[in-house]
Amino acid sequence: MARDAATAVIGPAALAALGHVCELTPDTVLDDFTTEEARAVLRDVEVLVTGWGCPPLDAAALAAAPRLRAVVHTAGSVRGHITPECWDRGIEVSSAAAANALPVAEYTVAMILLTGKNVMERAREFKETRRRDDWLGLSHGVGNYGRTVGIISASMIGRRVIELLRPYDLEVLLHDPYVSDEEALALGARPVGIDELFAGSDVVSVHTPLLPATRGLVGRELIAAMRHQAVLINTARGAVLDQDALTEAALAGRIRAVLDVTVPEVLPPENPLWECEHVMITPHLAGSQGNEWGRLADLAVAELGRWAAGDGFAHAVRRERLAFLA
Repeated sequence: MARDAATAVIGPAALAALGHVCELTPDTVLDDFTTEEARAVLRDVEVLVTGWGCPPLDAAALAAAPRLRAVVHTAGSVRGHITPECWDRGIEVSSAAAANALPVAEYTVAMILLTGKNVMERAREFKETRRRDDWLGLSHGVGNYGRTVGIISASMIGRRVIELLRPYDLEVLLHDPYVSDEEALALGARPVGIDELFAGSDVVSVHTPLLPATRGLVGRELIAAMRHQAVLINTARGAVLDQDALTEAALAGRIRAVLDVTVPEVLPPENPLWECEHVMITPHLAGSQGNEWGRLADLAVAELGRWAAGDGFAHAVRRERLAFLA
C-alpha cells in the first residue's frame, strides 16, 4: 500500500495484533513491486496485507511471489490491484468493504434526516438573519415523519442504509434488478421500478457501483421526475449521475442534492454547483476516515486470523462477483 496509507491505517496496535497471528516482514511497506527490495520480500511472502495505493498484482509481481496464497485488503474495492492473474493462480482475496460500508451508510442516514428538516437552508438563513424562523408556519413537507426514501442498489452500503433506517418512521423503496421482491421485503424495503422510485421519493440515495451499465444511470428523465424539493444523495461515484442535468435542476430550485462525489472529484472553481444554495458538496469523506480506519485494521487482523486457522475468509471476494462490485 502507499506509505501514508500504511501509517494511517496500520498503527502500532494493528501491527502488534497482526504479529500474534503471523510472522511479519520487519519494517517493510511495499508501494512498488518492481524494486530489488520488493522482490526480496515477495520471495517468501504467503499473505499480503494491502491498502490504498497498492500497485497491481500483475503477472510480473506474482512471478516474484511464488509462495503467495492470499491477499487481505484493508480498504473496499480490490479492482485497482487484484488482476486476472491472481484469480488464475487461485489466490484467496479478502476485502474490508463491509467495514468501510458502515461510515458511508451512517453519513447517508445523517444526510437523509438533516435534509428532511431542511437543516442546511434553515441554518444558513438563521446565520444571516439572527432571527428564528416561523416554525409554526412551516410547510408540512418539512420533517421526517412518513417521508419516502428511495435506495438505488442493494449493494453492501445500500443494505446497511436500509438497516440503519429501520428505527425511523420512513417508507423505504428499493430498486435493484438483481434483488427479488421477496429479498427486498425481507431487507425492509418495498421493491419498485426505477421510474416509480424517482417519482415517488422525497429522498433518493444512490449506492450503485460504477460499472459500464450504471454510468449515467441517473439521467435527465429520472431527475426531471423527482418531486419538487426532493433530495438526491450520491455517495457512490459521480459518473453514475448526469451531472449537467442535476446542476440545471438544482440551480432552478427544483431539487436539492448532497454530493460526496462529483466529476471531476474536485470541481473547477467556476462550477456553479459550488455556489448553489440547494447543493451541499463534501470532499469524498463518507468512507472511513480518522478513527474509523481502526475498524478496517481490526477486520484485516480478524480475517488473517481466520485464514491462518484454516477457517477461510469471512469477507472473501469471489471472482464471479467482481463484475457487480465497486
